[in-house]
Amino acid sequence: MKYHALDPQRVLSTIDTLCGRIRERFPTANLGQVAEELREIAKSHTTRVARIREPNWLLRCVSMSLILAGIATIVVLFATVRPRVDAEWRLSETVQTLDSGLSMLFFLGAGAVFALSLDLRSKRRRCLQALHELRAMAHIVDMHQLTKDPERVLHDGPDTPSSPVRTLTPFELARYLDYCSEMLSLMGKVAALYVQDFPDSEAVAAVDDIEDLTTGLSRKIWQKIMILDRQQGTQPTS
Repeated sequence: MKYHALDPQRVLSTIDTLCGRIRERFPTANLGQVAEELREIAKSHTTRVARIREPNWLLRCVSMSLILAGIATIVVLFATVRPRVDAEWRLSETVQTLDSGLSMLFFLGAGAVFALSLDLRSKRRRCLQALHELRAMAHIVDMHQLTKDPERVLHDGPDTPSSPVRTLTPFELARYLDYCSEMLSLMGKVAALYVQDFPDSEAVAAVDDIEDLTTGLSRKIWQKIMILDRQQGTQPTS
């Protein structure tokens, strides 16, 4: 079962390879710095994912203790309200005992559920904070490809004083855009690591949002690559 789950180390290795490819192709481009930042974030996220998987034994022990106390309360309650032949049995005392016992049982159960929910909410908060970082980085990658217009590379025209400097050839532009698309895809894979062993509904929804965002941004990039491909009459080289 080698391919039933994402391997964090394989994801990191793929990001390392992408960083090297960008640095070799575009040694002075800021996109390389973004890729290296993604690598550092992915490393820290791998550590976070491992911590989220680990159970909080303190909270679990507290919850289990409260559950055991609730079971003991039920046993004592049944033993107390049982009608006794050798003593006077009053309905009012039984009702009071039941009321006190059930109240205690309710608070013990609520405490056990609250202790378990603390662990869940803590993991959810850390997961959502990490996903917010990936969402912000996806927009940063999108900013780097905004001015990479294939039409301006393929068709010369007069520039304005505010026009960005364009030095990439059509081939280099296709590689640049492809690297941006790969980075977005890898962000989605890093996000998916969080819910691989933590299927919380809110966390899963946040990961789905990241996937939708990166897929949408990547689709825009591939539209530019296809324009280059149609104009040149060749497929982008890997």
